[in-house]
Amino acid sequence: MFHLLKNLIWLIGFIVVAGFVLNYFGYEINRNYFQERKADCAEKALQCQKNLIHQGIDNVKCDLNCLNPKLIIKSK
Repeated sequence: MFHLLKNLIWLIGFIVVAGFVLNYFGYEINRNYFQERKADCAEKALQCQKNLIHQGIDNVKCDLNCLNPKLIIKSK
């Protein structure tokens, strides 16, 4: 239990320090990106589900890659 708490504190500390370092070098983290993309990802998952039902497991082609990492951290 202690190790889990210690690792959680290290992870949170790393995220905070990384945020300050990115801000210092002229980058910002788009904190609303996941909320904005949530509807698009849900729509892609629903479309994939419909394709899975109609085409079967062997022939389905789903593209669930709905996040672009380059838009999460962007230059100011």
